[in-house]
Amino acid sequence: MKTPHEFVLTLSCKDTKGIVHAVSGLLYQAGCNIIDSQQFGDVQSEDSTGLFFMRVHFAAPDHLSDTATLDRFFANVRQQFGMSARIHALGRRPRLLVMVSKHGHCLNDLLFRWRSGWLNIDIPAIVSNHPDYAELAASYGIPFHHLPLPTGASAEVKRAQERQVEALVEQEGIDLVVLARYMQILSPEFCHFLQGRAINIHHSFLPSFKGAKPYYQAHDRGVKLIGATAHYVTADLDEGPIIEQDVERVDHTLSPEDFTAVGRDVECVVLARAVKWHTEHRVLMNGHKTVVFK
Repeated sequence: MKTPHEFVLTLSCKDTKGIVHAVSGLLYQAGCNIIDSQQFGDVQSEDSTGLFFMRVHFAAPDHLSDTATLDRFFANVRQQFGMSARIHALGRRPRLLVMVSKHGHCLNDLLFRWRSGWLNIDIPAIVSNHPDYAELAASYGIPFHHLPLPTGASAEVKRAQERQVEALVEQEGIDLVVLARYMQILSPEFCHFLQGRAINIHHSFLPSFKGAKPYYQAHDRGVKLIGATAHYVTADLDEGPIIEQDVERVDHTLSPEDFTAVGRDVECVVLARAVKWHTEHRVLMNGHKTVVFK
């Protein structure tokens, strides 16, 4: 359990000399104790950004026990290095909204990990375009919002439903939206609204195995690795910055149903890791990529 006076500072800026010294020196002068510090420099080249990234977990004294005060304290260093920096209070649990359709394995896994304490989060709402998991949500005491979408719904109807989700995000003070196998294509407007605070999970066969039953397609092609990818949501379908990936080996002795079962297990693990790392402020954007401090 984190104390109310523990914080995480995340920052990125153009890589140059003196950044670590300036940050650690400032914390020392303020009487803060650095618990953990990680940094990464993306060396300038044709396919890199040349940015420097840093994550510092620290404990602050009583007079610096809120993010607003700490933010003002870091103002000069932020300006000096042109930093994009945020300070996160670990005493505040991130609030998640989980969206699901008819495949509930990722939802069920996240709920178990939350209830068992592995995820230090709150889940004030579950949204679905189907009613299937209302009872599961009720068993965890979480409000379930059924926002149906008829088959072949027009773009206008879909956008109206998305606005309901947006209102719920604002109402509940949601920090992260998790698409736990929510099988709807999101509008560019909705993706923009959720920019940097929505994570999706999909099987890694995309785009090789598009459409229905991808694991059956993979079985038909004799695939030897089952994979999954967790990434941030963007308007480019399944092309957002990748947070985590993993694979499991399969072979000819397994049926299409076995492939699907293996794939679902990988999806659960990969999504849970991505959610955990995001909510622990370990993921920083680096152009179209991410830096993940584990």
